[in-house]
Amino acid sequence: MKVSEILKTDNVTISCEMFPPKKVILLDKYKETAATMAALKPSFLSCTYGATGGTSDYTVEIAETINACGVPAVAHLTCASSTKEKVRSVIGELKDRHIENILALRGDIPENADFPLPDQYHHAVELIEEIKQSGGDFCIGAACYPEGHPEAASVEEDLVHLKEKVDAGVDYLTTQMFFDNNIYYNFMFKALRHGINVPVVPGIMPVTNANQIKRIGTLSGNLVPPKFLRIVERFADNPDAMKQAGIAYATEQIIDLVANGVNHIHIYSMNKPDVLEAIFNNLSDIYVRE
Repeated sequence: MKVSEILKTDNVTISCEMFPPKKVILLDKYKETAATMAALKPSFLSCTYGATGGTSDYTVEIAETINACGVPAVAHLTCASSTKEKVRSVIGELKDRHIENILALRGDIPENADFPLPDQYHHAVELIEEIKQSGGDFCIGAACYPEGHPEAASVEEDLVHLKEKVDAGVDYLTTQMFFDNNIYYNFMFKALRHGINVPVVPGIMPVTNANQIKRIGTLSGNLVPPKFLRIVERFADNPDAMKQAGIAYATEQIIDLVANGVNHIHIYSMNKPDVLEAIFNNLSDIYVRE
């Protein structure tokens, strides 16, 4: 089933995300994780794209496993570390394996790399155009950044480029994680002003250990509100309490979003079915799994 069809419902939907292994020896274990997460009945389940080595192939295999479990799969696809030939090959494999949904991303530029080379796509919009021309009839998602892309000169410039992706054929957008819902609400106002009218699914990350906050701040520059920083300061040295508090904070974010009419939520669950299950249990009468 295509994500675009799922997002047409007025019911609350909650999707989630996992990542593939780096080594083939772990592939079966990660497939088990995918099956465990699928058994929790998210609305759809996406698998990120490993840009180096063979991990891109593992993304396709895990997406196929997710589909086999009866949950719509979304395969991430990045282009910064791949040749155009490799990207086209992966698109063809996704088509052959009946994976209907692709999240199209530029991806991180490899360190010490000359980017872009002549045989690489420069931007996500070019990847989106390639997918549209492939004849695969895919539902295409893309990423957006409520606090602005780290490489953009301003949020306004970032929104101009986001509109280009939508115009190229994106069916929906998923946001980078945020920890203050007002950031999302303000972003939506600006996005609509730029004519961005596809569904924008907010991305929520349950932070279950204090080290995650350090990595998040370093990698993405997300604003971490004082309210959450106080939680981290209070529970950082108590792993079980930090996990419980992080789950509660993410749950509170989701409840606020739903209360304000945002019915479709994406959870960056980081291959942690127990965290996903705890959030689903907290929302048992809000997100009704069929």
